[in-house]
Amino acid sequence: MLKQIEGSAAVAEAVALCRPEVICAYPISPQTHIVEALGRMVTAQRLTPCEFINVESEFAAMSVAIGASAAGARAYTATASQGLLFMAEAVYNAAGLGLPIVMTVANRAIGAPINIWNDHTDALSQRDCGWIQLFAEDNQEALDLHIQAFRLAEELSVPVMVCMDGFILTHAYERVDLPTQEQVDAYLPPYDPRQVLDPANPISIGAMVGPEAFMEVRYLAHAKQRQALELMPSWSAEFKRIFGRESGGLTHTYRIEDADTVVVALGSVLGTIKDTVDEMREQGVRIGVLGITCFRPWPTAAVRGALAAAKRVVVLEKSLAVGLGGIVSNNVAASYSGSPELVHTVIAGLGGRAITRKSLHKVFSEAVEGRLEPVTFLDLDHAMVERVLARERELRHSGPIAENILRELGVVAAKVG
Repeated sequence: MLKQIEGSAAVAEAVALCRPEVICAYPISPQTHIVEALGRMVTAQRLTPCEFINVESEFAAMSVAIGASAAGARAYTATASQGLLFMAEAVYNAAGLGLPIVMTVANRAIGAPINIWNDHTDALSQRDCGWIQLFAEDNQEALDLHIQAFRLAEELSVPVMVCMDGFILTHAYERVDLPTQEQVDAYLPPYDPRQVLDPANPISIGAMVGPEAFMEVRYLAHAKQRQALELMPSWSAEFKRIFGRESGGLTHTYRIEDADTVVVALGSVLGTIKDTVDEMREQGVRIGVLGITCFRPWPTAAVRGALAAAKRVVVLEKSLAVGLGGIVSNNVAASYSGSPELVHTVIAGLGGRAITRKSLHKVFSEAVEGRLEPVTFLDLDHAMVERVLARERELRHSGPIAENILRELGVVAAKVG
């Protein structure tokens, strides 16, 4: 059924169709609308049997999800930004215990300084925690990935994180195709966890493991992620057969067949990149796009195949490895059969900074012409940064960095007296 709906509401509908039995909720923008919508469904007995548990923190949300999953319930939660960091210990525990929890991360910048707008710093900070990480390009894909996430989590007994851009997707109204309960039931088997606490068959989940076995436990987690790489393409094809549309998978390409330059990205920025590529194609520039849906596990073979004919690669990412440059670009460079020097990193959109076609035109043209630096910060105000650095060189007590930047912008008044 086609419906014009907010992204958060679309995700809530998808989660409800997957028949969760425990939902652990703690509000944090921009994911709050998701759990609010699910809470209304539970209250109205539209989603039943399901226990909606209001907890006191994000750490508690993941802890309750762990307990619920270990007890044999299909468990779901959602968070963002500082909330994901607050539950980080429990996030690692969920993966280490092999519990099939599904969590939405409404991607948002991490402070300090305080910022509620979108980038990918939160999810990528947890890239090696053992969760499968899927990134949605639009709200239709966000909806679809949640249905696929429950199946993937439960088949492999691995938690799955579905990432969607905060505000850009969570609060945007788009037309989506809402599936029927019959379609979801045909795709997602009844919940049958691989491990469960059972008084009739007492076992320990999360036992102490010493040096003699810890590496093997970790390796099995790695092996399960590699299994996901094998399963996801076929399950994406099955999804298309049941739901009538392509969605999910490991990667997706756009106009790369004859492309000399390929732009790699993940999340909603892919839409703007594709528009820019279309405009450059009209000017005769051979450029294409590789979108990453599955960031963890990293789809090395799929990325290498997509970039095989590319003479240069531009990785545009909404995250920063401070002191190094790109996070996604390091994974791309390791997968690219060409020289790593031909992989360029463009850091963009940090803290919700707008990524415009005009700016993308400029940076992509520089790449095509061989003028792009190894690491570029899109639309960075270099003059402002230099003024702040000059102030630090001149004054020992130069003051807080963020406030100095705002003062340069005229947002914060200069000190009087």
